[in-house]
Amino acid sequence: MDAQDAITVEQAATVEQAASNFAAEVAYWREVRGLAKKTLAQQMGFHPSYVSHVESGRHKPTEDFARRADETLNAGKAIWHKWCEYEAARARQNTAASAAPAPRRTEQPYATGSAIVVEHDAARLDYDGEFYRLTMRRLLRNTGDAPITRYLIRISVDRYPGDPERSNAHYRAHPLTWDELALTATCRGEAMRWDAKHDRDAFKEVWLLFDNHQGRFPLYPGDSVWIEYAYTVSDTKWGRWFQRAVRLPTEHLEVTLAFPAALDPVVWGTETSMTAEASPLPSAPGRREEGAMRLFTWSTARPAQHARYRLEWRFRARPEQNVNQGEFK
Repeated sequence: MDAQDAITVEQAATVEQAASNFAAEVAYWREVRGLAKKTLAQQMGFHPSYVSHVESGRHKPTEDFARRADETLNAGKAIWHKWCEYEAARARQNTAASAAPAPRRTEQPYATGSAIVVEHDAARLDYDGEFYRLTMRRLLRNTGDAPITRYLIRISVDRYPGDPERSNAHYRAHPLTWDELALTATCRGEAMRWDAKHDRDAFKEVWLLFDNHQGRFPLYPGDSVWIEYAYTVSDTKWGRWFQRAVRLPTEHLEVTLAFPAALDPVVWGTETSMTAEASPLPSAPGRREEGAMRLFTWSTARPAQHARYRLEWRFRARPEQNVNQGEFK
């Protein structure tokens, strides 16, 4: 698809934006792996305060740090690509400073980030005692000046948060596969095609395309549309946590967890921003019974960009799973 046809490219990020995106990516993966900043720094061979300085923006991204962080956190090159974007931004800045020709427009990694607003983000996780089914519904608004033809999504799993070596070994032996995910996506009742961008053992990035074999249905400037996508993961590959990272301007965020009531589930959550460590959610998740299921719901309005909301749970009726909390989060 040509760049002239739609917004799949846009003006590259500034150096400051690229550095902020790099810091947010490091923080995201550190939170996913359940590591404290000092712990990650030690595992990478850096001074205990170094990761904190990177995430706060006091230290700028470096190639060595990016490589080590990506490897230690098993981020599937996501951190490395953020560093590449930062280096590209620096090169463009230097080129502009020397009055060279204007830089080419380059692909924006999260699909029209400055041109799209998420009016409503509703995520639901259903567990049947063996499999988790994740369903994401998003109301997207095109605030740019050209049609949008694709949207980037991310699937990241971690069976043993807080123990990266064990998780890495687990997924090398039991990689997450497309067949088991059974990814589906729809828009306006139309099936959406998808293309894999990154395919790692425990991490996938996918372009959802606003088209199918019957035709195209791009999101035009000024319009809003609901998209929905869903996938399935076995509890042998999904840890007991669900994190939402705010990567695009978002007006409302909602999360629902549905568990068999017979498992006697309990849920709690934390909030992490670019400027603060994890703290309890500002309000407790709501709880209600619905037949044989127990539902927990939490929502917030206008969450800060790069904020991360993490819900965790345990099943009190499964005491054998509560022995080692390090294995389940």
